[in-house]
Formats: sequence, structure tokens, C-alpha cells
Amino acid sequence: MSLKTDKPYVLRVAELIYSKIVDIKKENSGMTNIQAFEVFMTTKDFDLISSGEYHDQWFEVLKNNDFIDKITKKKINNETVKLLELQKDSMVKFLMKIPKLYYTKSHFPLEISQRAFDHLWRVCESYEMWCKETKQEDLIILNILD
Repeated sequence: MSLKTDKPYVLRVAELIYSKIVDIKKENSGMTNIQAFEVFMTTKDFDLISSGEYHDQWFEVLKNNDFIDKITKKKINNETVKLLELQKDSMVKFLMKIPKLYYTKSHFPLEISQRAFDHLWRVCESYEMWCKETKQEDLIILNILD
């Protein structure tokens, strides 16, 4: 059993992405991690994150609650909010989506789609690294670091 460990706020979106990809794999036995990431990139959750709306909704809730996080019940300081804003900007930049341009005629991902895929992969790697560092190996399901 793992210890109760507060995760950094910047990992909140990583945990969401990771859990959605795990769900995709559970629903599709035999699917590889790569395939599950590609499926995730077609979901409403991906659209919410890549558009910046995920962070905007979170910031609105925080603003209306005097920046007290509903999960931790702790006040989020200005430096952390600025870091989350930077995270939002990078998500929008790296996960940019151009409809119907995911694959070229040769079925190789376009550079912009590959950049989004690579960013998602790094986000999930960082989540697994945090799980390892905090000795919560039971949360590691995709085994991206292996």
C-alpha cells in the first residue's frame, strides 16, 4: 500500500492524461501504449487540454474559491499559479491540433501531430517518475520508463 502523498499541482493534468490512456488500454486489450496515446489524441479530454480550456476551468474555480484548492484544501500561491499558466501555454503550444491532418497519405504522422504525441509521452513519463520517486509504484501501469 502506498503512502498518501500530495502530488504537485503541475502533475494534476499529467495524472488526468495518464489515467485516460490507461482507461483506453483497459477497454482495448492488446492495444500498445503508442496506439492508446493516438486514440487519446482523438478524445474530448485531449481537446479540453490542448485548447487550454482544462486550465481555464480550473483557474476559474480557483479564482472563485480564493485560490483554495478543492482537493488539498490548501491555498495555491502566486508562483504556483504562474507555473500552471506556463503549463497551460505549453500544452496549447505543443498539443496544437489541426483537424484531418493527423496523417499524411503515407500514414506517417505529420510533424505537428508527432510533436503533440511526444509531449504527451513526456508528460506521462514525468508522472511515472513522480510515482517512482514517491514510492507509489502501484500507480505505474503503462511502464513508459522501462
